Amino acid sequence: MSHLAAIALGSNLPSQWGGPAGNLHEAVRCLGELGAVRAVSSFFETAPVGYTDQPNFLNAAALLETTLEPEALMQGLLEIERSMGRDRSAAPAKGPRIIDLDLLIMDGFIRATPELTLPHPALADRRFVLAPLAQIAADMVHPVTGNSVIEMLIRLERAT
Repeated sequence: MSHLAAIALGSNLPSQWGGPAGNLHEAVRCLGELGAVRAVSSFFETAPVGYTDQPNFLNAAALLETTLEPEALMQGLLEIERSMGRDRSAAPAKGPRIIDLDLLIMDGFIRATPELTLPHPALADRRFVLAPLAQIAADMVHPVTGNSVIEMLIRLERAT
């Protein structure tokens, strides 16, 4: 059975693939090994959140059609991060990174385990995730709240 997953991508450090844009392109290429990449948003430059003493990020979103179950897809995303040089355990939380891949929504799956929380718990609060996702999946629905991506983005923009 095939599933549609929304994935957030972010980068703010250079690597062997070039700058952040090169890293995002390489990550999208790697996503293709986990399924079929159906759409990729534009790249959005955004200021860092939380840990602010770092370069701006490039953020994007992708839609991946995959036969993997959510936990297996999450493991695949973490493996892409590792293969590109990210060590989540050695870096400060929300700190600079070559690549960051977050599983946002995957069909109607809802999970709350130590390994995976679906939908992503901060999805509705992150403009840097919602804006790119709205470009490629405005009507995708949060399986808990029932709100679409565009509704979440509009609500967030009105609140700030």
